[in-house]
Amino acid sequence: MLDIKYIKENPAEVIERLALKGKDAANEINEILRLDAERRALISETETLKAEQNRTSKLVPQYKKEGKDVAPIFEKMKELSNTAKANDEKIKEIEAKYNDLMLGLPNLPDRDLKPGGKENNEPLRYFGEPHKFDFEPKNHVDLCTDLGLIDYERGTKLSGSGFWIYRGMGSRLEWALLNYFIDTHISDGYELILPPHMLEYECGLTAGQFPKFADEVYKIENPTDNRMRYMLPTAEAALASLYRNEILTEADLPKKLVSYTPCFRREAGSYRSDERGMVRGHQFNKVEMFQYTLPEKSDEAFEELVTKAENLVKGLGFHFRTVKLAAEDCSASMSRTYDIEINIPSMNGYKEVSSVSNARDYQARRGMARVRRADGHIEYMHTLNGSGLATSRILPALVEQNQNADGSVTVPEVLRKYLGCDVIKKQ
Repeated sequence: MLDIKYIKENPAEVIERLALKGKDAANEINEILRLDAERRALISETETLKAEQNRTSKLVPQYKKEGKDVAPIFEKMKELSNTAKANDEKIKEIEAKYNDLMLGLPNLPDRDLKPGGKENNEPLRYFGEPHKFDFEPKNHVDLCTDLGLIDYERGTKLSGSGFWIYRGMGSRLEWALLNYFIDTHISDGYELILPPHMLEYECGLTAGQFPKFADEVYKIENPTDNRMRYMLPTAEAALASLYRNEILTEADLPKKLVSYTPCFRREAGSYRSDERGMVRGHQFNKVEMFQYTLPEKSDEAFEELVTKAENLVKGLGFHFRTVKLAAEDCSASMSRTYDIEINIPSMNGYKEVSSVSNARDYQARRGMARVRRADGHIEYMHTLNGSGLATSRILPALVEQNQNADGSVTVPEVLRKYLGCDVIKKQ
């Protein structure tokens, strides 16, 4: 959620920066300012009415003592009470509209981002060289099928399109990747969190996914109550609410967290022909990095997360690039995002395997996650997240880039201690 004080002081700038994200917010901003002014005026008027009620009520004993008629006083008190109650109801209506509008505004993009969408994304650096083969390489779907790593047919039979089954060495390879990621993060001082996979609505609201993107998750109906729960689309949705409605101390920060979860996502539209197999699915595994920081430390934390994601990909020996996203390509909740994109040879391009983002205080405001400074001052923390990493694109890149002429796949050195072998061969 944006800071209303900042909106009031800089309405033109807020409108201009949101336009960089493709959001024409002029009408919403003007309505927010109008509702805020009306709400404040009604609150002030109501407080005055209630103060007058109190003063008037104190006259009753005096009038009775002096033998005066108290009926006019009671009539006046009733009139004041009715007006105050009507104002309270009006304030509730205004606040409901105001909150809906505020919750619907995306985060402000950082000032150095280019406007527009993917066409303006900026590759910052490349690592390694694209893999070259002296034989006709296979795509990851055929490799995983031939080696018995993935059972696409039975995955579809169990759950429909967009699902798969890991089998044998494929299961072990998936688990090896997850262990490599988690072990690396733990050695860097991150706390491992295993959150619930089913979350309440407030988590999505805090993360900025709801209300706008509520239809993009798998909802769960509970016959015993009316609370809406949903399957988490990423561990970020849980971790952003970990300290919701709490006040930490300055000494508590930063909080460096890492979490493993399966992720569940509804995908709109049909898959592109180049996104077969595991590249886009409804359920996939991901290790997620997350930080709570002091505001002045969030840029430093962002660079740390980007470097950590890059180092994980480097450790696997992949060719990849780091891309600074243009404003409109950043998600609604984020001020800044860098993507780590790896090369999957059969797709003739790059696919995102990590997205590192800084939400600034946007999520913390929505979730009232605050920090008390050493001098007693209370303010909102900053939150950041980054994939570290998602496996559903790492594994396809791994088998394609490391395939051999005989159809086997060479195991990256960092994974060999988990798998106990150097090469995956057809059994």
